[in-house]
Amino acid sequence: MTDHSDAAPPIDLKAHIRGIPDFPKPGILFYDISTLLRHGPAWSEAMRRLGELVAPWQPELLAGIESRGFLLAAPLALQLGLGFIMLRKPRKLPGAVLGLSYALEYGEDRIEMQADAVQRGQRVVIVDDLLATGGTLAAGIRLLEQAGATVAGAATLIELTFLGGRSRIHVPFRSLLTYDS
Repeated sequence: MTDHSDAAPPIDLKAHIRGIPDFPKPGILFYDISTLLRHGPAWSEAMRRLGELVAPWQPELLAGIESRGFLLAAPLALQLGLGFIMLRKPRKLPGAVLGLSYALEYGEDRIEMQADAVQRGQRVVIVDDLLATGGTLAAGIRLLEQAGATVAGAATLIELTFLGGRSRIHVPFRSLLTYDS
């Protein structure tokens, strides 16, 4: 029998994410991950757990969505020994780019990547901080597929299940934390 009395209790990652009401507009509860990022042990644990979610898909690259997705995908790629590519807002990347415009609830947005970022058939997992309605993540997946990547999966730190964004994601999807309201 092993004595676990000296083992540290597991880190409650939700305790390190704060909700900010009425940001960026009234009626929205913003899940702020900056409080998680500034707590070294919690951030490290989040990266470890995300690595466990992503590794079984055997990616060759991780793609992060601007900007908070970069904060998760880049260190995770480093941890897993993978390359990292950026999916950005228009006119932010040098050289030739591929882009995709997509509809938002009120308007349109665009996401771009460097044209030579992936090789045809390369296995990519896309990472972002949060899945809400799913529009941006779905657009990122479509853009990677149009570039010739095999999108093996998508992962987020947080999923707002009550917004139904998962239904827009046509690749395997995993989230580390869920909020139901």
